[in-house]
Parts: sequence; C-alpha cells; structure tokens
Amino acid sequence: MEIRGKVALVTGSGRRVGRAIATALASRGCHLVLHYRTAAAEARALAAEAARLGVKAVPAGADLADPAAAAPLVRAAEEAFGRLDILVNNAAIFPRTPLGEVTAEAWDAILAVNLRAPFLLAQAAAPLMLRGGGGRIVNLADISAERPFPGYIPYCVSKAGLIALTRGLARALAPDVLVNAIAPGTVLWPEDYPVEARERELRRTPLQRTGTPEDVARAVLFLLEGADFVTGQVLALDGGRSLT
Repeated sequence: MEIRGKVALVTGSGRRVGRAIATALASRGCHLVLHYRTAAAEARALAAEAARLGVKAVPAGADLADPAAAAPLVRAAEEAFGRLDILVNNAAIFPRTPLGEVTAEAWDAILAVNLRAPFLLAQAAAPLMLRGGGGRIVNLADISAERPFPGYIPYCVSKAGLIALTRGLARALAPDVLVNAIAPGTVLWPEDYPVEARERELRRTPLQRTGTPEDVARAVLFLLEGADFVTGQVLALDGGRSLT
C-alpha cells in the first residue's frame, strides 16, 4: 500500500506507542483521525505537528469502554476525509489484577477496551474501507497472549482474543482488507511493574533491552507498506523473548 494521501484511524494516539505510530504515519503523508480518551491536549499537539508535516489530523475523543463509541470514530473519518483506509487498534488498558482480586466488573472493563472495541471498530470501518477499494487493519496484541502473566490474567486473555479476532477478520475481509497483528514484548514498563520483574524480563530477552515505541511504529509501517501478501499473521516484536 502507498499510504501517502490515505487516511488512518489510530486509537490511543495521544501518548506512548500510539503517538509514535501516528507520528510515523504522518511522516509518510498519511492523514489521521487521532483517537484519545483523556489525552486531549496531547492529541491536539500531535494534530498541529502533523499539520507542519503537510497532513491533516483530526482529534477525536471517545471512551472505548462504551460500545457506542466505535461507530462515531469511523464517522469522524468519513466526515473529515470521505474515506478510511487504515485502522490501527492500539488503545488498551493494563491494570494489575492478582487472581484473588479480579471482579466481574474488572474483567468486563478490560475486555471491553482491549477486545470488544477493536472488533466494533473493525466492524464499523470495514464497509467504508471496502467502498474505497480496500484497506489495512493492524491490531496491537502482546506476547503475553501465549505466555500469560499471572498477575494480569484478564489482560492476557484479551490479547489472546485479539489474535483470534485478527485471524477471523483476515478471513472475513479477504481479499480487499488485510488484517494483521503485532505482538510486542516489553516496550514501555507499566508504572507499577516491580523492578525485580523488569530485571528478570531483561535477562530472559536475547537482545537484552526493552523495545521502543518507534520499534512498534516501524513494524506497523512494514505491515502497511511492505506486506501486500500477508494477512492473518502475528509479528512478534519482542527482542527474541518468545524464544526463551
């Protein structure tokens, strides 16, 4: 795909990995719908940065825990640009959930944002993509989908579900919409992640470092620009962690 002049919706784009992805897309000439939940100022700043790069970016606030939030985000793309070519499902929540403390409400809240919202966004985006001749969907999964963290079981389940969703969508939307996932290892530590656990993870990672948001952004660009014969796949971006 030549992404210059195309339109992308990136969820959770105000901060961290989402911001790096959106910035990389803007640098390639891709127009943007910048979803955020609380990072309104950051999304506006990113829109201004995109304008300096010669592309249009529209901030769009929404709480993805609300099932009614997905369709308006897609409509924002249609109203601003008349099309949507790329959906990057990046937004997620990652609360620590020790087994004995997980409530039904906590379980539902995590899966609502991390799994239900990507499905609803893809469902809403697909007709607009197909009307425009096709598109790309990239889901941000996690290596914990296959190697679950015991203190984050609902999160890991949501990411395992996202991989299944990726494969199901790839079949349902072929051949016009390609759907793939990226499964990062450690990119940015959660603020409450214990120091000893961080050190243990680094020792188990062959490349002996954490990843960066820019590493993820480059992987997204690969799936968009250089992988026209790839769909339904999961790219492990983990410094070799899944080998150990």
